[in-house]
Amino acid sequence: MFHETNDRISGLMQALVVAGFRGEIERNSALRAAMSTDNSVYQIFPDLVVAPRDAADVVCLQAVLDRPEFAGTSLTARGGGTGTNGQSLNRGVILDFRRHMNRLLDVNVEQQWAEVEPGIVLDDLNEKLLPHGLFFAPETSTSTRCTVGGMVSTDASGKGSRVYGKTSDNIVGIEIARGQGLVASFEPTPDWAKPMLAAAEKAARTGRDAFIANTPRLNRRFTGYDLERACPETGGFEWWRLFLGAEGTLGPMTRIRVHLRRIETEKRLIVAGFDSFRDALSAAMPLMEDEPTAVEVMDERVQQLAQEAGILARLPEALRPKGEGRVAYVFVEFNGDDAALLDRRVLQCREHLARLPGIGAVYVAGDKTEIRDLWAIRSAGVGLLGKVDGLARPVAFVEDCVVPPENLTPFVDEFLAVLTANGLGFGMYGHVDVGCLHIRPALDIDRQADRDKLAGISRSVFDLTRKYGGIFWGEHGKGVRGAFLAEWIGADAYKALQGVKAAFDPGERYNPGKLVVNGGEIMGIATTNFRPFNAQEGDALERAFRCNGNAQCLSYQAATPMCPSFKASADVRHSPKGRADALRAWKAARDRGAPDQVMEDDLMGVLDTCLGCKACASTCPVQVDVPHMRAAFYADYFSRHARPLADRLTLLAERFAPLTAKMTPFIRPFWPLARKVAATVMQAVDLPETLARPQPGRDRIALDALGRPLPEGTVLLWQDWFTALFDEALQRDALAGFRALGYRPLLVEMLPAGKAALNLGDLAGFREQGARLADALQRASASGVPMIGLDPAFVMMLKQDYPKYGFAVGQILSPQEFLSREISGGKSLPKAAAGVSAKLLNHCTEATARPGSGSEWKAVFKAIGVALEAPATGCCGMAGLFGHQERHQAVSRKLFDLSWRRHMDDEKPVIATGFSCRCQSERLAGRDIQHPLGLVAAVLRR
Repeated sequence: MFHETNDRISGLMQALVVAGFRGEIERNSALRAAMSTDNSVYQIFPDLVVAPRDAADVVCLQAVLDRPEFAGTSLTARGGGTGTNGQSLNRGVILDFRRHMNRLLDVNVEQQWAEVEPGIVLDDLNEKLLPHGLFFAPETSTSTRCTVGGMVSTDASGKGSRVYGKTSDNIVGIEIARGQGLVASFEPTPDWAKPMLAAAEKAARTGRDAFIANTPRLNRRFTGYDLERACPETGGFEWWRLFLGAEGTLGPMTRIRVHLRRIETEKRLIVAGFDSFRDALSAAMPLMEDEPTAVEVMDERVQQLAQEAGILARLPEALRPKGEGRVAYVFVEFNGDDAALLDRRVLQCREHLARLPGIGAVYVAGDKTEIRDLWAIRSAGVGLLGKVDGLARPVAFVEDCVVPPENLTPFVDEFLAVLTANGLGFGMYGHVDVGCLHIRPALDIDRQADRDKLAGISRSVFDLTRKYGGIFWGEHGKGVRGAFLAEWIGADAYKALQGVKAAFDPGERYNPGKLVVNGGEIMGIATTNFRPFNAQEGDALERAFRCNGNAQCLSYQAATPMCPSFKASADVRHSPKGRADALRAWKAARDRGAPDQVMEDDLMGVLDTCLGCKACASTCPVQVDVPHMRAAFYADYFSRHARPLADRLTLLAERFAPLTAKMTPFIRPFWPLARKVAATVMQAVDLPETLARPQPGRDRIALDALGRPLPEGTVLLWQDWFTALFDEALQRDALAGFRALGYRPLLVEMLPAGKAALNLGDLAGFREQGARLADALQRASASGVPMIGLDPAFVMMLKQDYPKYGFAVGQILSPQEFLSREISGGKSLPKAAAGVSAKLLNHCTEATARPGSGSEWKAVFKAIGVALEAPATGCCGMAGLFGHQERHQAVSRKLFDLSWRRHMDDEKPVIATGFSCRCQSERLAGRDIQHPLGLVAAVLRR
């Protein structure tokens, strides 16, 4: 398709530039791959991706597309790309609103509305509204990355929708763009738009009665082309309501006016455990008598996955499953401003729960932070289901059906009978207060037999929703499932929808093939292109195929470590999801023969922006480990291409680091000159100014002495090559800190871990260095003394990467891991003077792989009498060599500004665990920051 339209797309790109389009206009293959998938099983490659700067850009784009030579080019709007049914996937042009059009434009506190651009993320909006005491409902499980434009387009719903309504219940107007200009429902209609709106009104009114006759009266009512509300009984024509849930098939929105609600001051959450999911499900209707804001459930399968992932550790002990037992959970939330009233409702609810079959432990939370953490367990369900191992994995295609709550139990019984008849496993969770359950059957989409099952199950479940008076599309929009729309709504009503489509989109340009067509072909659930689902067993890119588009890596929050390069760019190709998509596309091309150079250059570009922080390896629900896969790609690529000189010099520097360390006294005088030469050749900036002087011999231990008996209280301190060569301060602080705590520390003669070799895909060099270091660690462990790694990136490499390559390293711990264990074992540490406090900024790799590391440091400092604050932070932007490379300076500095700079003016001592983090703080904020062990030594000396 792309090659057939190559000339037309090239012409369109040139025409947009000439016309004054100011946003990005790209057909980069990695970006197109990233835009080819969402959270569904489908994949459609677009021809072009444009990212408008503002509404004027969208008008400019459409004016160009209105030219005869571009008449056949489609246009599909995209927000966060979290759709579960291919909503924003299409050929032609993808309109990326997320990258730039993400602003809060206006807030009217008195009238409780705000105007936003479609690309603003839900949590970002609500964070900006917090000072006004207002919020935009409802609350989706993807609130960290879904956009308001996408929510409006799919009429998204979520927790609390029984009280707060769906998205469409919280919209008061929109603005749309056409080549002639803008049309806003809350402003006078321009003359050129009046015939378009008149035609839409005529079509809507002719089908209104048929539409109502075929639409169940439910909380999660049918939306998209909503003829009923567009033509109110009181008269008038609210044309903008037709766009709510229309999934971009009527054209792009450029401004949205949302209704806001007051933030209720009081919250209570009840979490109840049941013996079985059926008991939990049956509890929903009785609990509705207590007027909760939300009632949600989680079945035993999701509970098991949450337990295996360690998430259930956040639950009170009484609620956790015992042994091999299984628990189904019910979450019941109460919101309001009257604390006494809420407490009475909670008491009533507990009394009801006590009488229900299968009830187990019950817990009530009133603290808002604890409530948020408990809800996060339920919200994790969708990601956990994607983590299931095996070729068949739970997929979203029938997961948000809605039936009247009183019909939910028999509906679920028949639904599960369909799955059982097809031999399928599943997991369930959802919003029982509104009759909506998420059920994801496990399929292997690469198998034709399972694709046939997908089609057959879809038909069966569609029929079940009609039998029980429900809706096939209750929460996540229709997308490709819109193929059932004509049958569901009936011939007369569908004809009216076609008339509306013709009025707003006579050329069938907007998201064609979805929901409503006038002569074009509707996309089918079994005929739309499926994305590759599995790699061959043992393939290094296997996790790229596991990526299901859940898009947790696209979180906007600066203090969330995953993914720094996406936070700096808002460009989906520079994210774990985007890189996984690009790697899958490259692998397909590689399997067919040699990939073209343009594709490989594009892929190199997106992998080069990865900071290697490994947050994706631990935070992504399916552990899409981009640095690991990057190493495999680089190994393949550089087996066929010459390496850049800078990379070769880096590899040599790491390999010969032990020799450099031994020669430091002779090299130090010449280092300033060598530093300048290296910076020029490697195109680097701010390289370390001095080489570290070796510590006294009494503080060091040679490699050939490892394994021998050592005095009691000895701890072996292991360094990476950066620490050994450049971080003299850490070496002194680590020795002084452990001595102050009563230990006898020894710095082990440095051996490089091969991190640079692994990052650059020199797998032979990595294996050689890794084998040497692993052997030394194994010999050292024979002495029985504790082994402690000083830099978090070094320790996490030994814990995360070495096992993947078959290296056993014994038990090497981070300083806080070792010391917190000592404290738990009863060791008493010396005390600092009273009144000391500090702030810890943790290394992002460690913070994501070991979320408890901050708490461990707190325990250590509490034991010596220091109050430690450990705020959440994202990546500092240095990440080893990344922040030194000239080409990465803008990204490196932006990341530091996003998350770290605000902490630099704190009057209390600020400490940081990472060498890179301390370097970044010094070079960008001029603040000399110590390692925590340096503060330990300082406060105990006092």
